[in-house]
Amino acid sequence: MTDQVLTFIENGVGRIRLNRPKAIHALTPEMCEAINDALLEWAQDDSVLAVIIDHTEGRGFCAGGDIALIANSAKADCIEAERFFHVEYRMNHLLFVYPKPIAAFIDGIVMGGGVGISLPARFRIATERTTFAMPETGIGLFPDVGGGWFLPRLPGRVGAWLAATGSRIDGADCAAIGIATHYIHSDKLDSIKARIMADPLGMGEILDENAEVPPSSKLEANRADIDRLFASDKAEEIVAALKDDGGDWAAKQLSVLATKSPQTIKVALRQLVEGGRKTDFADNMAMEFGLACAIIRRPDFVEGVRAVIFDKDNAPNWSPATLEDASDAMIDAIFAPLPSEKQWTPLPQLAEVG
Repeated sequence: MTDQVLTFIENGVGRIRLNRPKAIHALTPEMCEAINDALLEWAQDDSVLAVIIDHTEGRGFCAGGDIALIANSAKADCIEAERFFHVEYRMNHLLFVYPKPIAAFIDGIVMGGGVGISLPARFRIATERTTFAMPETGIGLFPDVGGGWFLPRLPGRVGAWLAATGSRIDGADCAAIGIATHYIHSDKLDSIKARIMADPLGMGEILDENAEVPPSSKLEANRADIDRLFASDKAEEIVAALKDDGGDWAAKQLSVLATKSPQTIKVALRQLVEGGRKTDFADNMAMEFGLACAIIRRPDFVEGVRAVIFDKDNAPNWSPATLEDASDAMIDAIFAPLPSEKQWTPLPQLAEVG
């Protein structure tokens, strides 16, 4: 057990409270294991009627996963990194198939691993403080933790834009595109959680009663440009469309894309195509585990983490350095299936859940 996440039952509600405030509640393998253990236990406990996921103090819900652990492992034998991805993806899948209603309060920063722990929830509550992003292409990773399933199912080409650019959006944007099911001001959250604790079976109705009309979405104002300029699944064609447009918004996207790993922009765009075709979330997570095992062995991940997380010079030396040099054969190799003995599988206890 770890004190980095608090799991307990309160008045018929299973509580999962992320508790690493100095790290903006970034997930560790131990946290994922503790969450899995609690969820499996509560699934068999008839006294638990609903689940709430939130965080203790701090300015964010969850800033991602323990990138330093993954990068340090990638520099060595990759064993700890692969173990982390395996248990984290099992948690993502368990949340997705969980038989009891889950509400995730995505108040503050929600990125990477924080997306994976919240988007599978039935109810997702954004606030005026929410900042949502999948920024992985900026560190040579890819939008994992279920991004291959959720992003292509967002309206239009929003998912491709979020995946390639790592752009940040706010709570109103999240509500506009369905990432959030409810938008509620942060100062009301404690009283709403108290009401749910008093009436766990009424969770959905309580959230509906307290939902607010969000402010205008800045993302929606750019939807036409996103859908038009990010229409292709080919990175080179997106860049060509942005250059041909010549507008200020297009120029900004070009400058953002220029800072990202060319290899992982291509991986992310193909991931969304492949994930969009899948009909089982478990199949998506198996694909993403294979991608993770391949990506951490490529030079861009360690270099991206060095530049953005460790040294903070924000000057990664990507290899390959251009989209053109990130060949189809290279991307195909990253998507090659893992050997059967290494493939990801859901939690074996899931047969007992439901």
